[in-house]
Amino acid sequence: MPTDTSQYSNMLAELRAHFNGGLTRPLGWRREQLAALSRLLEENEGRLNEALAEDLGKPPQEVLLGETALLFSEIDHARRHLKSWTKRRRVRTPMVGKPGRSWVQPEPYGVVLIIGAWNYPVQLLLSPLIPALAAGNCAVLKPSEIAAATSRLLAELIPKYLDERAVRVVEGAVEETTELLKQHFDHIFYTGGAAVGRIIMRAAAEHLTPVTLELGGKSPCVIDAGADIESAARRLTWGKCLNAGQTCIAPDYVLVTPSERDKLIGAIEHELFEMYGSNRLESSDYCKIINRRHFDRLRNLLDSGRVVIGGKVDEENCRIEPTVMTEVAPDSAVMQEEIFGPILPILEVENLDEAIAFIRQRDKPLSSYLFTRSGESEQRFAELVSTGNLCINDTLMFMSVPDLPFGGVGMSGMGQYHGKAGFDRLSHLKAVMKRGRFPEIPVRFPPYSRFKMRLLKWFS
Repeated sequence: MPTDTSQYSNMLAELRAHFNGGLTRPLGWRREQLAALSRLLEENEGRLNEALAEDLGKPPQEVLLGETALLFSEIDHARRHLKSWTKRRRVRTPMVGKPGRSWVQPEPYGVVLIIGAWNYPVQLLLSPLIPALAAGNCAVLKPSEIAAATSRLLAELIPKYLDERAVRVVEGAVEETTELLKQHFDHIFYTGGAAVGRIIMRAAAEHLTPVTLELGGKSPCVIDAGADIESAARRLTWGKCLNAGQTCIAPDYVLVTPSERDKLIGAIEHELFEMYGSNRLESSDYCKIINRRHFDRLRNLLDSGRVVIGGKVDEENCRIEPTVMTEVAPDSAVMQEEIFGPILPILEVENLDEAIAFIRQRDKPLSSYLFTRSGESEQRFAELVSTGNLCINDTLMFMSVPDLPFGGVGMSGMGQYHGKAGFDRLSHLKAVMKRGRFPEIPVRFPPYSRFKMRLLKWFS
């Protein structure tokens, strides 16, 4: 692992030499690397738990739910389907191309840069690595320096398990990331905020490098009239409080009718007691805020409405109680950017159409949630709300389906991954056509004539 930023170009040259030499091409090598990644997670479960507890106060169950279980599933899925993903994909050749055959041939890009995020510092760094390896790429991994304990641990473990000729880890902060972005990568994969996403795109433009950006946003949750309030409250509370709300797909705000609002608030209060007891700031099942800067940012948002549940803070330990607020103005501070914390604004709408209009007036979210018993409402919401991912009658759980592509749209990101979508995203899908030498069809060659024109129209 280079510590001097001047060594980055040498590191890239070494990785590219190994790639060009064919190291990553064999499917056997790819499967071995994926299996080694699985062993890293399995054999170091305790150390990963300790690092994530130090960085974010995560209990072991949340490490499993939000970090490693998803990775194990992705690895197993990729290993099972690797042979079919890498096969030629035949496409129809029209009459004008006969005699001939056409197909799409997936091939690796080369050297991929993966920049991880601090909120799920294991999953969001290694999840893109799975399709990168499956597709036959080399990779440079940049873990988040904000989750310092996890970054140190991954920098130690990855070289012990994965082939250093193909995978390197670079630790550091802004200076190191800036220097990395000056290098010529073949693809850049970034998870984080829109401000840094713009920096990534500007840097990538210098080399015309394709990018995948997973950026988050304000994910709405709509409670339709007549929805199962108890079930909605339980699943909404879990989705919001997991990792203390520091989840890019967490429900960011709720839209509910006035007649259902108080019932929903009561149900959320009940679920919070069932999950975390009466003293939630001291619950061992509840995470902390990553650092003081984010703690202060979130505490300032508590003045955006009337707090009806929670609102207490523990400044010394960077903890904020799960908080629900009402009487929130659409232009208030808490509604201007992704909350990324355990604060849940509840806004009132008269009906589903008003909720849909409210969402459509804002940037397209990474995720959207609808709780309903109505098939008509479900269909209308799915057709009219543009969102990266949609989950009906639950929160977050679409992440458990390996075949569902995950990614944003508009301001919430670009590019999708997970399963085959990830393999295709980190592959170049090369178009190939093979022509037969005989018979030759002279109709396309000069000199042209009306007869040839009629034949060309017929062939086309």
